[in-house]
Amino acid sequence: MKQQVEIEFKNLLTAEEFKHIKQVFHVQDSQFIYQENHYFDTPGFSLKEKEAALRIRVKNDTYTLTLKQLMTQGVLETHERLTKEETLSLLNGTSVITGEMASVLQTMGIPLEQLQHFGTLTTRRAELPYEGGILVLDHSQYLQTDDYEIEYETNDAVRGKQVFEQLLSSLNIPIRPTMNKIKRLYIKKYGVEKRT
Repeated sequence: MKQQVEIEFKNLLTAEEFKHIKQVFHVQDSQFIYQENHYFDTPGFSLKEKEAALRIRVKNDTYTLTLKQLMTQGVLETHERLTKEETLSLLNGTSVITGEMASVLQTMGIPLEQLQHFGTLTTRRAELPYEGGILVLDHSQYLQTDDYEIEYETNDAVRGKQVFEQLLSSLNIPIRPTMNKIKRLYIKKYGVEKRT
C-alpha cells in the first residue's frame, strides 16, 4: 500500500475545445490510454458522506484499489494493487476488501461487508508534461454520456492554479465549476447528488 497527496485543477470542456487542445499540443489519438474506473460505496453512501471515494482502476492489465480522502489542500490517495481475480470477485460481490486497505476503511467506520460496486466510468487519457506539472486530457464515458475534461496535476497549489487559469485563458476556455468524476457519475445515475 502506498499513499500520496494529489493536487489537481480540473475544467470540463466541450467536444470542440477538447479537439482544439489536442491540436494545440499535437496530441495524437494513439497517445490516449484506455482505463476503467469502477466505483464502490455502501447502499447508504457512507464514503460519500465522509467526502471520500473508493475505486478500482483497470489500466494496462493492472488493477489498483484507490481510496481518495479530501484534505485541506489536495486529496490523500491510498493505493493498493489487486490481482485480476481479486478485482473480479469485488466487482461481482463475492468477496470483501481485505488487508491494509480494509484496516483504513474500518478506521473510518465503513462497514466492509456493505461495500458494493455501483457504477463504472471509462476514460481515454493522454498525459503530457507542462510547466513543471502534468497536463491531462480525459474523454470519459458513463451512462450514455460523453464528457471531456482537462486537468493539471502539480505539487504547488498556488502556482498550479495560476498556471492552469492562464492556460485556460490563453485557449479562450471559460473556467467552469467542475466536480470530480465520481460525483458526475452520481448525478447522472440518480438525477441529483445522492444524499442519505
